[in-house]
Amino acid sequence: MIQTMRAIQVSEYGSADRLQLDDVPIPEPDAGDVLVKMACAGVNFIDTYMRSGLFRNSVTYTQKPPMVIGMEGAGKVAAVGIGVTEFTPGDTVAYCIELGSYAEYARVPAWKLIKVPSDIPLPIATALQLQGCTAHYLSHSLFPLATGKRCLIHAGAGGLGQILIQLAKIRGAEVFTTVGSPEKATITNALGADHTILYRDVDFADAVLQLTHGDGVDVVYDSVGKDTIVGSMKCCARRGTVSNNGNASGAIEALDPLALAESGSIFFTRPHLSDYMTTAAERQSRANDLFNYIRDGKLNIMIDRTLPLADAREAHEFIEGRQTTGKLLLDCQRT
Repeated sequence: MIQTMRAIQVSEYGSADRLQLDDVPIPEPDAGDVLVKMACAGVNFIDTYMRSGLFRNSVTYTQKPPMVIGMEGAGKVAAVGIGVTEFTPGDTVAYCIELGSYAEYARVPAWKLIKVPSDIPLPIATALQLQGCTAHYLSHSLFPLATGKRCLIHAGAGGLGQILIQLAKIRGAEVFTTVGSPEKATITNALGADHTILYRDVDFADAVLQLTHGDGVDVVYDSVGKDTIVGSMKCCARRGTVSNNGNASGAIEALDPLALAESGSIFFTRPHLSDYMTTAAERQSRANDLFNYIRDGKLNIMIDRTLPLADAREAHEFIEGRQTTGKLLLDCQRT
């Protein structure tokens, strides 16, 4: 008899009401795979892109409805496939960039898993996977921040923004950030942001240029997209970098290459996390840095809320409505 599990499925692309709690077969681990009994799944904007169809043509993140969504999670190893020797049942693990985490069980390639140290709480370990590793590659690899460098981080009070602010300060950079309310400004200021800009009150690009005496910032980490990209380019320093690493306000429909030249011969990139997590060693290295920052008290993770698996629709509405201040999780365990 085929055993079943509860999972959140998308039968066709669309809005958050396309998310369905269904009973589906528990996947069996193929050679090189691990079956994980999920404790929690992280909710991220990439999940909304998968659900809506924004990534329907993605080669990097291949997906097709009907599908169980979710790209990040943590739990216990339930079983291992042929050839897997580095994990055994009972190990505590976390991972990201593998579809299917909104479920009671997930099948994950072994090379994508990270063993969670006993001194790192599982919700924190989950948050350090997709958002943590994104913040790490943005600040350490895509544009390595250092003392004397300036960066602008949009949506600084969100899950990614909070981690990125802290990593930027660890690297010694001067941090500018945008938020939508005084309450969110209190959060970013407490995390060490040097300049917090309320984008509803002022033009953020003009504010950045005024604060930098016209020089702009060396790199803009833009996870908002459509509503901010013009301003991001405007306040980027000559030969600086604009990273469009998210589309919270919608995808950027067109970008004239000449606009990059006119903005000061700036560089523009739209990165995928998977291109900065190409091997098990690279994943482990980023995770180790993040775990050590937690241990040393240099990095703090705020869990905004944890919702039951059945409330995935509400979770997507929260994140798309920009109502979160920190990490949003789903509890995958049956109550």
